[in-house]
Amino acid sequence: MRQPTTRAGSNTDTERHGAENEADLRKTPGDLPNKVTPTGPTRGEPIAEMLVSKLSATHIDPGLHIVATPIGNLSDITLRAIAVLCAADAIACEDTRVTGKLKSEFGLTAQLIPYHEHNAERATPALIERLNSGEIVALVSDAGTPLVSDPGYRLVNAALDSGIKVIPVPGASAPLAALSVSGLPTDRFIFEGFLPTKTAARRKALEQASSVKATLVFFESPKRLAKSLADMAEILGNRDAVIAREITKRFEEMTRGPLSDLAMQIGNATPPKGEVTIVVGPPGKVDTPSDDEINGLLKDALTHLSVKDAASAVAESTGLKRRALYQRALKLQSDAGAR
Repeated sequence: MRQPTTRAGSNTDTERHGAENEADLRKTPGDLPNKVTPTGPTRGEPIAEMLVSKLSATHIDPGLHIVATPIGNLSDITLRAIAVLCAADAIACEDTRVTGKLKSEFGLTAQLIPYHEHNAERATPALIERLNSGEIVALVSDAGTPLVSDPGYRLVNAALDSGIKVIPVPGASAPLAALSVSGLPTDRFIFEGFLPTKTAARRKALEQASSVKATLVFFESPKRLAKSLADMAEILGNRDAVIAREITKRFEEMTRGPLSDLAMQIGNATPPKGEVTIVVGPPGKVDTPSDDEINGLLKDALTHLSVKDAASAVAESTGLKRRALYQRALKLQSDAGAR
């Protein structure tokens, strides 16, 4: 249920959505029931029969199935994903404890095989051997679509090199879910994944992304969110952005606003909990001022502001990069002092 929008600042909106309580979902037996709890006097049984019919009619070929799993709400799993996981001889998974909950929830019988970045080199040959023998192997990550900032690339390529069929089973994806509700342009977007943890490397990655004329999508750790947002505001400019937290989960939250406002809000608060996706709008369409115009703007700003603040003010008004403006302002100040 959508709750009222609360105003977090002059230009920042936060929306909190109470997603379905998953504790209620866990009261349902793992196997698909012959009957479901009716939503009306006569609708329950026909729906259950339809679901069972769809599942039983799903054809599953031998091969490597790349299966998307829910990113939070178990109801987001697809019928095809359930069919594949039920038919699988083995499920290669990032963490057997996480996938074990899915196995229990849906009454799966396949063997769970750990497959992550630390054991991929050792685990791949055994999985390829099973696939070559004609088995059905499903690859899942802890949440969402495998290989999207998750392990699996090595296995997929090894399967393709061995002539094994690789089959996508699409479903939940945090980047696409966040993008779809962001209100930002979706005609062109770039998924950047997680930014580097070290400051210099993170800022370099943002510099490289700053000239891309597309909406940018990032994953970020809650504990690094404030620093990343501050770097984004400085390097990307004051673009519109959305922080999507705990997508599809009970405490789902969308916070919208200019990057500078979001950076200030998060910087002054306790780090949030849960999974975080950041969507940043593309650079605005502005006419690039000439060198003389830039110098004039900086000189005017330097009459009453520090070099840093002058560069920031001109960056905000022109959309130009703060770092380059800062260096130019330093030179202008130095030249003025030498006269």
